[in-house]
Amino acid sequence: MASTSKTRALLQLIRADKPIGTLLLLWPTLWALWIAAEGLPDFKLLAIFVAGTFLTRSAGCIINDLADRGIDGAVKRTSGRPLVTGTVTESEARILFVVLMLLAFVLVLFTNTLTIALSVAAVLLASTYPFMKRYTHLPQLVLGLAFSWGIPMAFAAQREELPATLWLIFLGNICWVVTYDTMYAMVDRDDDIPAGVKSTAILFGRHDRLIIAILQILCLLTLCLAGRAFALGAWFNLSLGVSAALFGYHQYLIRRRERDACFKAFLHNNWTGLAILLGIVLHYGG
Repeated sequence: MASTSKTRALLQLIRADKPIGTLLLLWPTLWALWIAAEGLPDFKLLAIFVAGTFLTRSAGCIINDLADRGIDGAVKRTSGRPLVTGTVTESEARILFVVLMLLAFVLVLFTNTLTIALSVAAVLLASTYPFMKRYTHLPQLVLGLAFSWGIPMAFAAQREELPATLWLIFLGNICWVVTYDTMYAMVDRDDDIPAGVKSTAILFGRHDRLIIAILQILCLLTLCLAGRAFALGAWFNLSLGVSAALFGYHQYLIRRRERDACFKAFLHNNWTGLAILLGIVLHYGG
């Protein structure tokens, strides 16, 4: 019974019951894999990146909770996390973090030298992001870098090179990450201010919706340029149109800045990532 309870707590620690973070990290990585391969990627690479995404996101959740263990109890949304309630100890969390990162590194060893080198930067980004909210109001930008790093890694693994045009996808994804994570930060804004936690939601203040809209437009424009650079056709353009409609819906949801509505908008971004992937897959014929 005790072991079952511990297992449940560890699964909660890595957000196994909340796959949204894994999916938001996975979609742009799959975009890049499909574009780099100009169709269905090598199955081995596909398996490596899917598994690696789950492992690194899970490890990222642990380092995030370790960094925030002193303030999570003061935030309504995070007060029930395992490190706050004591169902998982700090030592157990650190051991699991190391195990997950080692497993992820083993997967990368099955790729190539360039991908392995890029994975070092991925680890640094994932490990430093949780601490940024103490020093800058732009931790969402750091998260954008971390959640976009799978794009050059995918090109490196598939093509063993980094074409300059991949950075258009990279930049577009950063804009997208900052938009949805700002919505996420809007949920906690009232708790974060007295706790001393910094975020773009606090930085943008009453201009939050306007700046999110600008970033959404920049995301679509940059991805449109990427589509032209990689000669993606009508299906991809249609997916950007769908994404624009979804962005409009997200703006509607956050119009009153209500906690539940902002969180719903954050979660709904999952469909944006999927829509763009479908546009890419359909362009290459499945």
